[in-house]
Amino acid sequence: MFYNFLFPQYFRGKGVSFLILAVRVFFGVLFFLHGVDKMMNFNQLSLNYPSIFGLGSYMTLMLAVFCEFCCSLFLIAGLLERIILIPMIVSMAVAYFDVHDAILPEGELALIYMVVFFILFMVGPGRFSLDYMLDRRIKKEQRKV
Repeated sequence: MFYNFLFPQYFRGKGVSFLILAVRVFFGVLFFLHGVDKMMNFNQLSLNYPSIFGLGSYMTLMLAVFCEFCCSLFLIAGLLERIILIPMIVSMAVAYFDVHDAILPEGELALIYMVVFFILFMVGPGRFSLDYMLDRRIKKEQRKV
């Protein structure tokens, strides 16, 4: 069951997979750039970054950088996509509902990211991803046994 969650069998047509790839790369790169900006200005941002769940500004910023910088690289590659999208969705949900108090247009960008990441979570990585290649390799190895 967990295997089918990680490597879904639907949405693997070439046209749909190309569209999923385009969305993954486009939003992954945009999200990555937010992470790069946070990393470049880390010391300055850590002084007054919003503290979430009592973690403190420094730790909250570290988690944001992890989500925006590290997870976006995995998203672009399509590696463990469904697992890494969970912290990304949670991060944007916190940004939208807690930091921006679910007010539009202030939280609009966080809401857009959250919705796109949720859609990607639902459809899976598609054919043009490292997850697809891992799935093929695992199935090939299972057939040999």
